[in-house]
Amino acid sequence: MFSKQDIEKYFLAEKQLSLSFIVIGILAIVLAIIFFFLLKTSFYKGAAIPLLLIGLIQLMASVKIYSKSDEDRVRNVYAYSMDPYQLKNIELPRMKAVLKNFAFIKWVEMALVVTGLVLIFYYHTNADKAFWYGLGLTLTIQALITLVADYSSERRAQQYTKGIESFVK
Repeated sequence: MFSKQDIEKYFLAEKQLSLSFIVIGILAIVLAIIFFFLLKTSFYKGAAIPLLLIGLIQLMASVKIYSKSDEDRVRNVYAYSMDPYQLKNIELPRMKAVLKNFAFIKWVEMALVVTGLVLIFYYHTNADKAFWYGLGLTLTIQALITLVADYSSERRAQQYTKGIESFVK
């Protein structure tokens, strides 16, 4: 049975994962700067690009999620007890939209993984193309990290959404 604790658990897990990705995003950006400005080889310049771009996306998205998690948690725990209409007509449609976004985002991440793998396998033996090999390697790593995190987040969101659906019936 869906409970207030389920709501608390969902938003606390969301907040914890977003905090982890704030750290990962910052580390990726710092590594990109080190790779581009200090190491300066073609491989590291290529590696810096996905680190910087995906790191910025991870950081910005995670800061947004982190900053709104507590407010969402409190609002929905209150709605559970005092205004179930909000769960049915506001939170449930929001979560269905979140799940649709996860489906799209996962396809993008899988395309990035495949693109990275193609670059790795195509350029791994060509020393003149170290830039593309580095780009492919870090693109694959960053996309896989994000894909795994989004997969687990999607599973939690599906359970939470099913809980809301069972509660508002």
